[in-house]
Amino acid sequence: MAYIEAKDGTQLHVKDIGSGHPVVLIHGWPLTGDMFEYQSLALLEAGYRVITYDRRGFGQSGHPADTYNYDVFADDLGAVLEGLDIDKAHLVGFSMGGGEIARYLTRHGAGRVSKAVLIASVVPYLLKDSTNPDGVDSSVFADMKKQVREDRFAFLQSFAKTFYGVGLVSKPVSQGVLDWSFILAVMASPKATIDCIDAFGRTDFRPDLKSFTVPTLIIHGTSDKTVPIDPAGRAAAKGISGAQLIEYEGEPHGLFATAPDRLNRDLIEFLGKP
Repeated sequence: MAYIEAKDGTQLHVKDIGSGHPVVLIHGWPLTGDMFEYQSLALLEAGYRVITYDRRGFGQSGHPADTYNYDVFADDLGAVLEGLDIDKAHLVGFSMGGGEIARYLTRHGAGRVSKAVLIASVVPYLLKDSTNPDGVDSSVFADMKKQVREDRFAFLQSFAKTFYGVGLVSKPVSQGVLDWSFILAVMASPKATIDCIDAFGRTDFRPDLKSFTVPTLIIHGTSDKTVPIDPAGRAAAKGISGAQLIEYEGEPHGLFATAPDRLNRDLIEFLGKP
């Protein structure tokens, strides 16, 4: 099944491979489900059924003019699980994909979910305000939107270097990975690219933390400059009952590509061999 229809008719592009225990991988901004190349292969070889899908507005899914908010995203995840008749799914969300899991559990419950994994996730709340002093200043998100409007392509190339921790000396990923990431990112609607900055930057998931009633693993890099670990991974670990936090010392945001072997081992150990 290449596409599943969301409640509002938006077509969601889905890849469903394998026949073991289902693992649903939910991608980050501004990429597509294909960002999980290393994880998908490792999970398939370990015997899992691997499902990825492109968020609305990204990749090969439909590109509506609006509806870029987490209530809709959570319902889209629900449509994928229902459309594929998935039960006892392991949900793995990277970056803004963690928000889908949080809001899905609140809106739909954990009846179809077995375990949850938040990787470099935006949960529980990124925006700096009086209740979240360790958060990200609103000017950062405003500047991101400004740059996307002015030259989305130049912004995406620059953003990818910060995303993967690439510097004058540090080269944690190849030029090929940077080029691949750019190709995935430019597939997105510019409207979705802009609107989702507000969605992941300003949505408060703290009320959703109580909905995590399944075993939950949190993985976050200590050198993540895109989604800082203090208001995100560490705060989520404190707010989710029984959650396990693994900190990757010195790793940037895009640790799915900078530390794929370690991430794959930790994922499979937590999920359990199918």
